Amino acid sequence: MTSQFDELKELSTDEVVTHSYVTDVPLSGGRTLALVTLDNGKDHTRPNTFGPLGLLELGEVLDAQKSRAAHGEIAGLAITGKQYILAAGADLSKVSEIPSRDAAKKLGQLGHHVFGKLEDLGVPSFVFINGLALGGGLEVALNANYRTIDRSGAGVALPEVFLGLIPGWGGAWLLPNLIGIENALKVVIQNPLKNNTMLKPQQAFDMGIADAIFDPANYLEESIRWADGVISGTTKVTRPNEPGKAERAFKWDIAISVAKKMLEERIGTVAKSPYAALELLKAAKKSDKATGFAAEDEKLAELVAGDQFVASIYAFNLVQKRGKRPAGAPDKALAKPVTKIGVIGAGLMAQQFALLFVRRLKVPVVITDISQEQIDKGLAYIHGEIDKLHAKGKLSSDDSNRLKALVTGTTNKADFADADWVIEAIFENLEAKQDVFAEIEQHVSATAVLATNTSSLSVEQIGAKLTHPERLVGFHFFNPVAVMPLIEVVKTPKTDDETLSTAMVTASKLYKTAVITADTPGFVVNRVLAKLLGEAMHAVDTGTPFEVVNTAADPLGLPMSPFELLELVGLKVGAHVLDTHHAAFPERFFESENLHRLAEHGAIFERNKKGEIKGFDKQAVKIVSGGTTPMSREEILRRLEDGLADEIKRMLDDGVVAAAEDIDLCMILGAGWPFQMGGATPYLDRVGASERVFGGTFHTPQIRGIEHA
Repeated sequence: MTSQFDELKELSTDEVVTHSYVTDVPLSGGRTLALVTLDNGKDHTRPNTFGPLGLLELGEVLDAQKSRAAHGEIAGLAITGKQYILAAGADLSKVSEIPSRDAAKKLGQLGHHVFGKLEDLGVPSFVFINGLALGGGLEVALNANYRTIDRSGAGVALPEVFLGLIPGWGGAWLLPNLIGIENALKVVIQNPLKNNTMLKPQQAFDMGIADAIFDPANYLEESIRWADGVISGTTKVTRPNEPGKAERAFKWDIAISVAKKMLEERIGTVAKSPYAALELLKAAKKSDKATGFAAEDEKLAELVAGDQFVASIYAFNLVQKRGKRPAGAPDKALAKPVTKIGVIGAGLMAQQFALLFVRRLKVPVVITDISQEQIDKGLAYIHGEIDKLHAKGKLSSDDSNRLKALVTGTTNKADFADADWVIEAIFENLEAKQDVFAEIEQHVSATAVLATNTSSLSVEQIGAKLTHPERLVGFHFFNPVAVMPLIEVVKTPKTDDETLSTAMVTASKLYKTAVITADTPGFVVNRVLAKLLGEAMHAVDTGTPFEVVNTAADPLGLPMSPFELLELVGLKVGAHVLDTHHAAFPERFFESENLHRLAEHGAIFERNKKGEIKGFDKQAVKIVSGGTTPMSREEILRRLEDGLADEIKRMLDDGVVAAAEDIDLCMILGAGWPFQMGGATPYLDRVGASERVFGGTFHTPQIRGIEHA
């Protein structure tokens, strides 16, 4: 076995090997169960992963147990993991270094070769899913004959599509043939594209991924007892979700067609991995296991050797590593304690702030507005949302009552006196924000942090009337507040380290990723989007039809077209953003009178009652007609790419953020730039825009995602 996979050992010079330790466990009737425990020797913060050496060791252990089974020494074999963790899949740091398509294919074959031994032992095989089981961690379980799961486990998932891959060690064939095509589509495609959602153990059991579920107190003992019953024949296993003839004859192809349509509408056709996974799931209807596994090998090799996987790993590392160690953040020890929150405003955004702060920080939150009626509406919304969380089982009755009691409202700004953190959420007007902070400063302590959620105004100018402007910081959320993971923390020239540290620590406690940005128009996300939307409107203004412009940006792989994005953020907001950037950088950002007219009209698209797009609004088309120099899709895309490369390079030269990685992190978390694109800058390097615009690149070839040899 080893000679066939010798090439893969070159990737294992510093592999943290997940070892396979065997213990014999006595069963009834004098029988023996060989229990294999996967353990990399690290604590729970470093999960078990499968690299080439770990896989080869597991293969040798399974060969040895097969020999024992042939001699009647064992009646069954089970695999489990170290405490809290079965395995978190392949060692991605090594997968991204695979030197060739052939090596990528061999990695798939190695996983299939080793895990496939679980069906060829001569005795029943089990996997006890005692905790986290992701990717290859779940696939090793799927290759066994039977599975149990710990009810308290961290989660179960096949996240490969999220990372630009497919389940390549059996999951794409085994799962639909175990739990049915609709369930498999949810696990393989829908959940990864939904912020990489994991299944809870109960959900995995209900789907049929596990055959039995046990409480954590005696999970291993119960699993062994259950396996003993299966081996002895006293426990019968039924699988109601296993696809029957009717599903294979009728439902299978329909489910695939529905899923394909969903993908095309939601993410377009640029991302390769979801469609590759869909193709494998479709083929699993009729193919045998060997054919299915061989198809997985080919697809895995194709994707690993392509640019989207390299970009995905770059994006994954940004979110997992750079996002947790933000560039330029002061020492956490400088952060001030936050024991009470003040929210200026009681509208929708303020309501979302108050709800998020009270849920995450569990400290008193007071909201204020100009009328008691508006405050009462705000409190009613917040209490109603807390009640919804309780009804869904996400909050206990005691927690629900406690959180509601912590949120109060007042028209008296003096009630903010003991607040440590005050954030404003009023309309985007500079003078109004200046005045409200100047008023609040008279009531709060000298150490209280003042935060503004402005998306387009100068934070420094907002603080112009403050006696202590060093306490002011930008704290820009994205909508919806509870869902979007990014906060742009805006540091003015006067913001002190204590205030900046408090902002960064507070963002972390809100479970958000914070990126520090300079006080400049649009900060990061809105400045990049303003370039994108401005170029789209400019193309329309010069006579290019909506439908041409709307599809020109498709190669960027964005989650929606420019005009869908404009309608999402609001046409009036979009017009304001473009005006702001034109005022700041008139030589690079267009203003658009047509956009103002569209904003007054209120729509670009015609939609049905469900909000689905039927086509372009006829009046909107009339509003923008009249241009005489239309552009082609190719011209528009080139302008978009070169314009983005130029603007991002200027942002970096001006120190808006510390590095290109921070631009990409912001765009991934704040604008939904797909993982498969790796953010904006690797894409611009790949298509040559960086070279065309400034004669260089943002990244090294490996990070850019240049195709492997």
